[in-house]
Amino acid sequence: MKYMYHEKQKGAPVFVLLHGTGGTESDLVSLAELLNPAYNILGMRGNVQENGMNRFFKRHSEGNYDWDDLDFRGKELLAFIVEKSKEYEFKLEDVVLVGFSNGSNIAIQMMLEQPNAFKRAALFAPMYPVDDMEKQDFRGVHVFLSLGKGDPVVPESESERVIRLFTDREADVTTAWTSGHRLTQEVALEAKNWLHK
Repeated sequence: MKYMYHEKQKGAPVFVLLHGTGGTESDLVSLAELLNPAYNILGMRGNVQENGMNRFFKRHSEGNYDWDDLDFRGKELLAFIVEKSKEYEFKLEDVVLVGFSNGSNIAIQMMLEQPNAFKRAALFAPMYPVDDMEKQDFRGVHVFLSLGKGDPVVPESESERVIRLFTDREADVTTAWTSGHRLTQEVALEAKNWLHK
Protein backbone atom coordinates (compact mmCIF):
# COMPACT_ATOMS: atom_id res chain seq x y z
CA MET A 1 0.00 0.00 0.00
CA LYS A 2 1.44 3.38 -0.98
CA TYR A 3 1.65 5.95 1.79
CA MET A 4 3.64 8.88 3.15
CA TYR A 5 4.63 9.53 6.75
CA HIS A 6 5.71 12.98 7.91
CA GLU A 7 6.80 13.12 11.52
CA LYS A 8 6.83 16.58 13.10
CA GLN A 9 7.35 15.50 16.68
CA LYS A 10 7.67 12.07 18.30
CA GLY A 11 4.60 11.36 20.42
CA ALA A 12 2.38 13.99 18.78
CA PRO A 13 -1.08 12.93 17.54
CA VAL A 14 -1.24 11.56 13.99
CA PHE A 15 -3.59 12.54 11.18
CA VAL A 16 -4.44 9.52 9.01
CA LEU A 17 -5.40 11.09 5.68
CA LEU A 18 -7.88 9.26 3.43
CA HIS A 19 -8.46 10.87 0.01
CA GLY A 20 -11.53 10.95 -2.20
CA THR A 21 -11.93 9.11 -5.52
CA GLY A 22 -9.02 9.91 -7.82
CA GLY A 23 -6.83 11.31 -5.04
CA THR A 24 -3.44 10.37 -3.63
CA GLU A 25 -1.77 10.11 -0.24
CA SER A 26 -0.79 13.81 -0.33
CA ASP A 27 -4.22 15.28 -1.27
CA LEU A 28 -5.25 16.25 2.26
CA VAL A 29 -1.86 17.41 3.57
CA SER A 30 -2.79 21.10 3.30
CA LEU A 31 -5.98 20.37 5.26
CA ALA A 32 -3.95 18.58 7.95
CA GLU A 33 -1.56 21.55 8.17
CA LEU A 34 -4.53 23.86 8.66
CA LEU A 35 -6.13 21.63 11.31
CA ASN A 36 -2.94 21.42 13.36
CA PRO A 37 0.56 21.96 11.92
CA ALA A 38 2.17 20.18 14.90
CA TYR A 39 0.48 16.81 14.29
CA ASN A 40 2.27 14.02 12.46
CA ILE A 41 0.82 12.88 9.13
CA LEU A 42 0.20 9.41 7.69
CA GLY A 43 -1.26 9.80 4.19
CA MET A 44 -2.73 6.71 2.55
CA ARG A 45 -3.36 5.86 -1.10
CA GLY A 46 -6.33 3.64 -1.96
CA ASN A 47 -5.48 0.19 -3.36
CA VAL A 48 -8.39 -0.01 -5.81
CA GLN A 49 -8.48 1.40 -9.35
CA GLU A 50 -11.69 2.66 -10.98
CA ASN A 51 -11.13 3.90 -14.54
CA GLY A 52 -7.56 4.84 -13.56
CA MET A 53 -8.64 6.62 -10.36
CA ASN A 54 -7.50 5.59 -6.88
CA ARG A 55 -10.20 4.44 -4.47
CA PHE A 56 -10.26 2.64 -1.14
CA PHE A 57 -12.90 0.05 -2.15
CA LYS A 58 -14.89 -1.09 -5.17
CA ARG A 59 -18.41 -0.02 -6.04
CA HIS A 60 -20.92 -1.21 -8.62
CA SER A 61 -22.12 2.33 -9.35
CA GLU A 62 -22.47 5.71 -7.61
CA GLY A 63 -23.75 4.98 -4.08
CA ASN A 64 -23.95 1.23 -4.77
CA TYR A 65 -21.08 -0.28 -2.79
CA ASP A 66 -19.41 -3.64 -3.21
CA TRP A 67 -19.95 -4.53 0.47
CA ASP A 68 -17.71 -7.61 0.40
CA ASP A 69 -14.85 -5.56 -0.99
CA LEU A 70 -15.52 -2.75 1.50
CA ASP A 71 -15.31 -5.30 4.35
CA PHE A 72 -12.06 -6.75 2.98
CA ARG A 73 -10.45 -3.35 2.26
CA GLY A 74 -11.48 -1.96 5.64
CA LYS A 75 -9.76 -4.85 7.43
CA GLU A 76 -6.73 -4.52 5.14
CA LEU A 77 -6.38 -0.77 5.77
CA LEU A 78 -6.90 -1.13 9.51
CA ALA A 79 -4.17 -3.80 9.67
CA PHE A 80 -1.84 -1.53 7.68
CA ILE A 81 -2.43 1.41 10.03
CA VAL A 82 -1.79 -0.86 13.04
CA GLU A 83 1.45 -2.02 11.39
CA LYS A 84 2.56 1.59 10.79
CA SER A 85 1.64 2.55 14.38
CA LYS A 86 4.17 -0.03 15.58
CA GLU A 87 6.79 0.98 13.02
CA TYR A 88 6.51 4.71 13.79
CA GLU A 89 5.65 4.28 17.47
CA PHE A 90 2.29 6.00 17.78
CA LYS A 91 -0.91 4.88 19.50
CA LEU A 92 -4.20 4.34 17.67
CA GLU A 93 -6.00 6.41 20.31
CA ASP A 94 -3.78 9.35 19.24
CA VAL A 95 -4.94 9.05 15.62
CA VAL A 96 -7.36 11.51 14.03
CA LEU A 97 -8.95 9.99 10.93
CA VAL A 98 -9.41 12.67 8.24
CA GLY A 99 -11.36 11.61 5.17
CA PHE A 100 -13.04 13.10 2.14
CA SER A 101 -15.84 11.26 0.31
CA ASN A 102 -14.53 7.75 -0.46
CA GLY A 103 -11.91 8.21 2.26
CA SER A 104 -14.61 9.14 4.79
CA ASN A 105 -16.53 6.01 3.88
CA ILE A 106 -13.59 3.64 4.46
CA ALA A 107 -12.96 5.48 7.75
CA ILE A 108 -16.54 4.70 8.86
CA GLN A 109 -16.00 1.06 7.89
CA MET A 110 -12.85 0.83 10.04
CA MET A 111 -14.57 2.51 12.98
CA LEU A 112 -17.47 0.04 12.79
CA GLU A 113 -15.02 -2.85 12.47
CA GLN A 114 -13.01 -1.80 15.55
CA PRO A 115 -15.13 0.62 17.60
CA ASN A 116 -12.48 1.00 20.30
CA ALA A 117 -9.57 1.69 17.94
CA PHE A 118 -10.10 5.35 16.95
CA LYS A 119 -11.31 8.17 19.19
CA ARG A 120 -11.46 11.10 16.73
CA ALA A 121 -12.51 11.49 13.09
CA ALA A 122 -13.14 14.46 10.80
CA LEU A 123 -15.19 13.17 7.89
CA PHE A 124 -16.05 15.35 4.90
CA ALA A 125 -18.86 14.36 2.47
CA PRO A 126 -19.39 10.86 3.93
CA MET A 127 -21.97 8.28 2.84
CA TYR A 128 -22.66 4.86 4.34
CA PRO A 129 -25.95 3.68 2.81
CA VAL A 130 -27.08 0.88 5.11
CA ASP A 131 -29.13 0.87 8.31
CA ASP A 132 -29.30 -2.74 9.41
CA MET A 133 -26.15 -3.00 11.48
CA GLU A 134 -24.87 -4.03 14.86
CA LYS A 135 -25.07 -1.17 17.37
CA GLN A 136 -21.44 -0.66 18.36
CA ASP A 137 -20.65 1.54 21.34
CA PHE A 138 -19.04 4.84 20.26
CA ARG A 139 -19.11 6.50 23.68
CA GLY A 140 -15.88 8.49 24.01
CA VAL A 141 -15.59 8.85 20.22
CA HIS A 142 -15.62 12.42 18.84
CA VAL A 143 -16.69 12.91 15.22
CA PHE A 144 -16.85 15.99 13.00
CA LEU A 145 -19.12 15.58 9.97
CA SER A 146 -19.09 17.98 7.03
CA LEU A 147 -22.23 17.45 4.94
CA GLY A 148 -23.50 18.98 1.72
CA LYS A 149 -26.79 20.67 0.89
CA GLY A 150 -27.63 19.91 -2.74
CA ASP A 151 -24.78 17.38 -2.91
CA PRO A 152 -25.11 15.58 -6.30
CA VAL A 153 -23.36 12.49 -4.91
CA VAL A 154 -24.77 12.26 -1.36
CA PRO A 155 -28.49 13.04 -0.94
CA GLU A 156 -29.37 14.86 2.28
CA SER A 157 -31.24 11.76 3.46
CA GLU A 158 -27.93 9.86 3.29
CA SER A 159 -26.13 12.62 5.19
CA GLU A 160 -28.79 12.36 7.89
CA ARG A 161 -28.26 8.58 7.93
CA VAL A 162 -24.54 9.08 8.64
CA ILE A 163 -25.39 11.45 11.50
CA ARG A 164 -27.72 8.80 12.96
CA LEU A 165 -25.08 6.11 12.51
CA PHE A 166 -22.89 7.95 15.02
CA THR A 167 -25.51 9.47 17.33
CA ASP A 168 -27.32 6.12 17.70
CA ARG A 169 -24.04 4.69 18.98
CA GLU A 170 -23.63 7.60 21.41
CA ALA A 171 -20.66 9.27 19.74
CA ASP A 172 -20.07 12.98 20.38
CA VAL A 173 -21.03 14.41 16.98
CA THR A 174 -20.41 17.89 15.57
CA THR A 175 -21.97 18.70 12.19
CA ALA A 176 -21.30 21.43 9.64
CA TRP A 177 -23.20 21.97 6.41
CA THR A 178 -21.81 23.32 3.16
CA SER A 179 -23.11 23.26 -0.42
CA GLY A 180 -22.40 20.48 -2.88
CA HIS A 181 -19.84 17.69 -2.69
CA ARG A 182 -16.74 19.57 -1.65
CA LEU A 183 -14.37 20.44 1.12
CA THR A 184 -14.44 24.19 1.67
CA GLN A 185 -12.16 26.49 3.65
CA GLU A 186 -15.14 27.37 5.83
CA VAL A 187 -15.84 23.79 6.96
CA ALA A 188 -12.10 23.14 7.30
CA LEU A 189 -11.94 26.01 9.81
CA GLU A 190 -14.98 24.60 11.62
CA ALA A 191 -13.16 21.27 11.82
CA LYS A 192 -10.12 23.07 13.24
CA ASN A 193 -12.28 24.65 15.94
CA TRP A 194 -13.80 21.22 16.70
CA LEU A 195 -10.36 19.65 17.01
CA HIS A 196 -9.17 22.26 19.50
CA LYS A 197 -12.30 22.34 21.66
